[in-house]
Amino acid sequence: MTDPHGGGRHRRWLRVPLILLSIYLLYAAALFVAQRRIVFPGQSRVASPAPPAIAGAELWRLPLGQDLVEALYLAPPGLARGERAGAVIFLHGNNELIDHWPSRLSQYGEIGLGLLLVEFPGYGRSGGSPSEESLGRVLEAAYDRLLARPDVDPARVVAHGRSLGGGGACLLVRRRPVAALILESSFTGLRAFSWDFGVPGFLVRDPFDNLAAVSGYRGPVLVFHGRLDSLVPHEHGVALAAAARNGRLISFGCGHNDCPPDEQAYWRRIRGFLGGAGFALRVGEGASPSPDQM
Repeated sequence: MTDPHGGGRHRRWLRVPLILLSIYLLYAAALFVAQRRIVFPGQSRVASPAPPAIAGAELWRLPLGQDLVEALYLAPPGLARGERAGAVIFLHGNNELIDHWPSRLSQYGEIGLGLLLVEFPGYGRSGGSPSEESLGRVLEAAYDRLLARPDVDPARVVAHGRSLGGGGACLLVRRRPVAALILESSFTGLRAFSWDFGVPGFLVRDPFDNLAAVSGYRGPVLVFHGRLDSLVPHEHGVALAAAARNGRLISFGCGHNDCPPDEQAYWRRIRGFLGGAGFALRVGEGASPSPDQM
């Protein structure tokens, strides 16, 4: 005899995976829409109405369609008339603002390099919306304006990125000539984290493929990474340094947001790296050691 209720039970069991699949697809769709709020949380941070008051600092407003994005340029102090200096283009982490960095990076000025802090679109006082594409366009505008200055040496431009800012630095080396690259607590690419959220990598809207950028870059690369980093594991820094044609990894005993633990060692490494890359740095307290002192 056939069970008159067997077909109904079978149909009910079929509904379970269909319901689960529907729930997963709804989750994946919601994550796809909301992921830029996760990747770029700093767009929700409240900034002061005005940029930090720093003697000699220049506030730039870079075009991004109908919007303007801020950048702050600090020329090295004591630059003689007609003299040209190298410059560092710095990109901060995803929950920070350019306001937080002038004093923390002041040693760049002390060793004779200009410092350009570029804001993320949609962050702080800047217009626009953050994405890999919009950040790339802003960086192109920032770079071109920087190199139009008569006091900047176009052969001595450094890209320095921390955490998500490492993605911006890698974008820049793919689009413009850069003499040296510094990556700090950064990642191989955002698709490496997709399964942490339970979705495949092709759903990542802003992949920031740093590994590909570093692999194709011909200049020297300095990678800082914390061995205890639980947000971006140390293996990412190892992979980035190994992929570079001329890469060096400096590991610290720290996590993600408490690095570097030793500021003096950190700046000594940067000075040695840039000195070894042929940068003529200012002599004095910030004098560059020879490469073998790194």
